Amino acid sequence: MATKTVLIVFAHQSPGSFNAAVRDVAVQELEQQGFRVLVSDLYAMKFRADATRDDIIGELKNPELFQYGDETMSAWREDRLSDDIVAEQRKVAEANLIIFQFPLYWFSVPAILKGWFDRVLTQGFAFSLENMYDEGVFKDKKAMLSFSTGAIQTMFQPDGINGDINVTLWPIQNGTLHFCGFQVLAPQIFWCPAHSTPDARTAMLDGWRARLEGLMREKPLTFAHCELFNISFQGGFLMRPEVKRQQESEPFGLTTGHHLGKPLPPDNQLKAPSMEN
Repeated sequence: MATKTVLIVFAHQSPGSFNAAVRDVAVQELEQQGFRVLVSDLYAMKFRADATRDDIIGELKNPELFQYGDETMSAWREDRLSDDIVAEQRKVAEANLIIFQFPLYWFSVPAILKGWFDRVLTQGFAFSLENMYDEGVFKDKKAMLSFSTGAIQTMFQPDGINGDINVTLWPIQNGTLHFCGFQVLAPQIFWCPAHSTPDARTAMLDGWRARLEGLMREKPLTFAHCELFNISFQGGFLMRPEVKRQQESEPFGLTTGHHLGKPLPPDNQLKAPSMEN
């Protein structure tokens, strides 16, 4: 059996951080299981976050009006993307699983990781209107978020001051990862390690190590399938009328994003992982 590859995209400034310890546990455990593990340490690499004309080698298709998406798609097709983007795309292409390891910043990812999404997941390489969501380019790959928070867990409950963590995670897990076709595994959340005891932090790392033992057998999160929508500009990419009628009697919406005016399905973006047979 061919060796499977895991890519860890790591976004923290300090090698002594809790996030670094989480990364190290993943590297150690996955390598012990026989995986080939690649690590992109974005801060150590000085990975550039801003998406600019410098990402394209050679002449622009339309120098009068620079459109980043169109230009990078053409550059990808013609092998004219900058070397740092090409290097990361090669890692993505090789990976069976990608783990994004980071601290939650302002209800999202750090700027350097957002820049990785913006620059590495170029149109054509990572998505197209013909290849998106469950028909996406990376539908045979898995991805997951692993992150620390500055807030305690109750602050991210539906009745907590920060609001439902499922809503926070929807744009990243659905709008970025699932959009590119990834099978999205449930996130690994480390609640408020900076204000936890050493024993509590150790327990968090032990729980992560235990989860890693069966990570590749976990079922992914569920999202609304493309077949439920009219996938065309004429159809507006809207949910089919018959699907909406079928959902009228359901107590919850389909997903966190496709709530249809109903209560959100509980823990749609962070359901406890279940194991495949």
